[in-house]
Amino acid sequence: MKIGIFDSGLGGLIMTKALVQALPEYDHAYLGDTANLPYGARSAEQVRALTTRCVDWLFREQQCALVVIACNTATIAALDYLQSEYLPANFPERQIFGIVAPTVEAVASGGFARVGLVATEGTVRSGVYERELRKISPDTSVTPLATPLLVPLVENGGDKYAPAVIDDYLEALEDVQALVLGCTHYPHYKKLFAQRLPHAKIISQDEIIPEVLSAYLAKNQQLDAMLSRGGKRFFGITDAAGSYAVQAERIFGEKLAIAHVVIP
Repeated sequence: MKIGIFDSGLGGLIMTKALVQALPEYDHAYLGDTANLPYGARSAEQVRALTTRCVDWLFREQQCALVVIACNTATIAALDYLQSEYLPANFPERQIFGIVAPTVEAVASGGFARVGLVATEGTVRSGVYERELRKISPDTSVTPLATPLLVPLVENGGDKYAPAVIDDYLEALEDVQALVLGCTHYPHYKKLFAQRLPHAKIISQDEIIPEVLSAYLAKNQQLDAMLSRGGKRFFGITDAAGSYAVQAERIFGEKLAIAHVVIP
């Protein structure tokens, strides 16, 4: 059985690359819901329905024992439902792994007083990072900033425009001690964020999640034993957009065989 990685688009490939590098012996299956990209501006109810549909496909069609929701918006909208209702009713022996809680824990462990958050509109609107961080690090203040232009830049190869866009966005976050990249697309511009805020610690989920997942599997031997170790990779998307293969190769660093997936 495989480790599944789900996202609405190329951000999931960034996470898949990081997970493959950290856990190369395992079999992995990535699904990008490109037919419904972007998730950030959709309602929570719609995101939950789309996420459930895609996670179910990974469990049933790709035989995943564990699915990582490599999308902050989807984690916020769907994880509680999936863990408390969907899994017990359908796959009680399998697991779904979100990315928000590990990121909040990484922020709290740094002891920062002022933290900036760049994320999609949906993530910022939810207030989840401020709310969860307040529970474990009440002295840390969070300044959230919706940065909706960045996902389209990653998805459409607009890297040459990114420095000016990031520079403009980060004027509002000049005094933060740490910056959370609260969207899995954003690690693609990690160096630009670091150059713009050289005094701030950049907290990037492609660095956090592989380490946390590795530790999780080490502690959960029963789940770990379910996972196959053939180093196999599956890449699927729900809409074969014309430039997707080119952008995916740019993101992943190698040519990929990408399947067009039809989810009923």
